Order: sequence, then C-alpha cells, then structure tokens
Amino acid sequence: MAKETTDNVTIDLFQHQRRPGRPRTNPLSRSEQMKQNKRRQLQRDKERGLRRIELKVEDSVYDALNKRAEKAGLSRSQLIEKLLQDALSHTEKDV
Repeated sequence: MAKETTDNVTIDLFQHQRRPGRPRTNPLSRSEQMKQNKRRQLQRDKERGLRRIELKVEDSVYDALNKRAEKAGLSRSQLIEKLLQDALSHTEKDV
C-alpha cells in the first residue's frame, strides 16, 4: 500500500521535519510536574523546620509590607517573620 503525502499521522513521512519549539524533556504533564515540584518544596521546607502560615490582609497593608521589606532589603516573608518575632518577644516581657 502506497503512502499518501498528505498523511501526517505516519511518523516516517515527517521524521526529518523539524518541529517548532523546544523538545519535550520531561514525560510528565505540566500539571503533574507542578504537583511534584510543590511536594518537593514542602519537603525541603519541612526539613528546614519551616511551617506555612496563610494570611489575608488589605491592599494597603500588603503595599506597606512590600515597601518596608524592599527598604530593609528583605523578602516580604522574612519581614513578616521578623515582625512576629519582635511582637512575641515584646509580649513575653510584659507577661
């Protein structure tokens, strides 16, 4: 049986054609890769003794934290941790 030149399903017809874009390097889908990376990140944080805290604040507080963190040369997370530690040490002195 002869091959049709319009057949784009048969691999050997276009094996020498270069496909646009970067070749796939990971067999997992992007969503699976992200899940796996998140699991690894949580494991690394756990090994370092870090725990996750989620917190909702108003835009004005968020902007103020960003400005203050940038001014101090810290990440927002580091600044929040420092502020919490200062507040806790201050309240321990009062108790």
